[in-house]
Amino acid sequence: QVQLVESGGGLVQAGGSLKLSCAASARTFGSIIMGWFRQAPGKEREFVATISKSGGNTDYADSVKGRFTISRDNAKNTVYLQMNSLKPEDTAVYYCAAKWAYSRSYDYWGQGTQVTVSS
Repeated sequence: QVQLVESGGGLVQAGGSLKLSCAASARTFGSIIMGWFRQAPGKEREFVATISKSGGNTDYADSVKGRFTISRDNAKNTVYLQMNSLKPEDTAVYYCAAKWAYSRSYDYWGQGTQVTVSS
């Protein structure tokens, strides 16, 4: 079982930055693929970014490429999402997620953290 706890959300003006953190309880954090998703009001949850077990490979949704950066510190059991040049359309609840390498979908989810970008 893996528990995930996000932090770092808040209110920011358009063009500003925020850094989200997600602390994982897994003893084998380095064996887990991590991702960030978001859900805006009235919309379905969508993929934002993912990072491989070692951190050597990342992937992003087209809507955030060049503005967001996912990273991880396996020594601290933590994954991060640095968000720059934020836009009002980035407003959403952001969720951290984890999956084992053999899983087809994410197995574990955090409770979410609210990010609000004002225009």
